[in-house]
Amino acid sequence: MRQNINKLSDKTFSNIILSKLSKLNWLIILCIIILGFVGVASLYSAAGGDWDPWAQKHLIRFIFGFLFMLLLALLPPSIFFNLSVVSFFLGILTLVLLKFIGTGNVQRWISIGGINFQPSEFMKLALILILAKYFDHISRIQLDRLITYLIPIILIILPGFLVISQPDLGTGMTIIILGLSILFFVGISMKFVIVSLLLFASSVPLIWNQLYEYQKNRILVFLNPEIDSLGSGYQIIQSKIAIGSGGIFGKGYLLGSQSRLDYLPEKHTDFIFTLISEELGFFGSIFIILLFCILIISIMKISFRVDTLFSKIVVFGVGFLLFLYLSLNIGMVCGLLPVVGAPLPLISYGGTSLLTVLIGVGIVLSISIHDEKIF
Repeated sequence: MRQNINKLSDKTFSNIILSKLSKLNWLIILCIIILGFVGVASLYSAAGGDWDPWAQKHLIRFIFGFLFMLLLALLPPSIFFNLSVVSFFLGILTLVLLKFIGTGNVQRWISIGGINFQPSEFMKLALILILAKYFDHISRIQLDRLITYLIPIILIILPGFLVISQPDLGTGMTIIILGLSILFFVGISMKFVIVSLLLFASSVPLIWNQLYEYQKNRILVFLNPEIDSLGSGYQIIQSKIAIGSGGIFGKGYLLGSQSRLDYLPEKHTDFIFTLISEELGFFGSIFIILLFCILIISIMKISFRVDTLFSKIVVFGVGFLLFLYLSLNIGMVCGLLPVVGAPLPLISYGGTSLLTVLIGVGIVLSISIHDEKIF
């Protein structure tokens, strides 16, 4: 009798799992898989046709992160709702601890058991979750009051300035822009927007004086790379040369001269899109951008289908985060934006950013599968 009950419960559990897996958004998963393996192939090329030191590690991390993403997709969204406050304050704590136990030339990483991770990347997801939980309890009438946005602004500014003080201006500004985008999505008053823009414009001289010298150089070099062609402007100049030399069809896989001759610095991280453009040309670059567009649009469509405001904000936040990653990275390597150290999601080498994206997509898939009210 007990064996029959156990068999029945095992069958029921299996049916539940299969039922959830059948509801997965396979278009999102397909885009994730293709982009992940494009990353492996690009890192293999960046190392001169060698699995070490980047491609093999990226593949292992991607497989682990992908399985973890599927596991998160099976969990109910209420778990992420309940963990939102804890995850945010843990994120703040780790950012503070960086001042004391951070590793690297600039203290942006924490090392545990030989594994380095960058807390500022996980902070982006924590910010999305806590803002979503906050606004889930706010009525439409309260959204028209400026006082309603005081706590969210503090939640945005606090991690943003902690990251900027590391110093990491690019990531800190990304966190602030991400948070502000959520306020716009919720429906912030235009009066607040206008006042904020005026305050920002008037504070530009103060912000400029607070920047580090290398940050000022990055902005000046962005405006005119030729003023320091062998220093700060070297990356941008070589990146433009590599992208332009790729032409329509590219030089061929493993045949990029700029990357092979080591003219292109950081070709495995921030400037990996340049390597792809040189080897695969215009069509290869457009294919990568198209995949990202399909992925982002597929995620954004979910935000219009789900019921709760928490779910809508989380899905929008993850989709916008991917858009930020993509636009900042491509704008940077093309010389349209200053060099801010933004990775190309799922493709650039870096375990923390890869895992952050896969966790975010896992939460989106969970919301898509369950599509239920939190309470």
